[in-house]
Amino acid sequence: MTQLPLAPRRRALLAALAAAPLATPALLRAQGLPVLRVGNQKGGLRSLLDVSGQARDLPYRIEWSEFPAAAPLLEALNAHAIDAGSQGDLAFLSVFANGAPIKAVGATRHDPKSQAILVRGDSKAGSLADLRGKRIAGNRGGWGQYLVRGALKREGIAPEEITLVPLGPVDAALAFRSGAVDAWAIWEPYISIELAGFGARVLVDGTGLTPTVNFISVHDAVLRDKRALVQDLLLRQQRGFAWALDHIPEFARSTSELTRIPEPMLRRAYEVQRTRSVPIDAPLVAELQAASDLAVEFGVFSRPVRVQDALDTSFGLTG
Repeated sequence: MTQLPLAPRRRALLAALAAAPLATPALLRAQGLPVLRVGNQKGGLRSLLDVSGQARDLPYRIEWSEFPAAAPLLEALNAHAIDAGSQGDLAFLSVFANGAPIKAVGATRHDPKSQAILVRGDSKAGSLADLRGKRIAGNRGGWGQYLVRGALKREGIAPEEITLVPLGPVDAALAFRSGAVDAWAIWEPYISIELAGFGARVLVDGTGLTPTVNFISVHDAVLRDKRALVQDLLLRQQRGFAWALDHIPEFARSTSELTRIPEPMLRRAYEVQRTRSVPIDAPLVAELQAASDLAVEFGVFSRPVRVQDALDTSFGLTG
């Protein structure tokens, strides 16, 4: 008797069942790997590991979460909704000072020009003194507030002569472009976006004012449960940034694909930043302690912080 042909749907089902045993071992291997949940800002670390080749052959899986700024990332880290994340030094220390169970385990440094106070292209302000009586947007408890207060102190301008409007980057960008604020204290890549995309200009940059250090920080439980994974991530970040210094166009192209920020803006941002890994050592602790003491004076921190208690130096990275 002639066998009737299988219906297309049944053929597809049988083909899938036949292929299933071949896919199962790889799937099981992926499911069996330990997981490190990493918070990311504007594609930077994720893009870096991917384009530099450092994301290959991971002995664990990274679950990425994207954040627009340090504050929400640190909230997630404090709640242990993520295991690790990258953020600015002062934002991290501010949260640590308020009792968050977190530690900084690795550090990178940007050029201080990667922080700046911007004005719109049509602004008549030629110096910080011209912003007396004006409104400046900046994140509270981090680089923005610190940069504004540090710049005012250097110029001998009383803090009450300006109004600091506490806004995160997304809301601050809208306020700045619309004229709701007169200036904006911000960092890369937002600086390059505003300069190249919206005609803004730099009034003051962070040279001589800020340490401009970024941390990889982790929840305390991760130091106990996933230490080997953190060590591996730090080494891959270090190698990635060493590669990126000589491959800025490739790094910018990769991040642009991930974030949809135009590639030329990211290339400019990375050229300004010149990010490199640095050791968490005694000179860095001393530098950050001095900045932290000023942060208390500036109202960035609500209480003093003992910086060395916030940093874990046991991973032994040398920069």
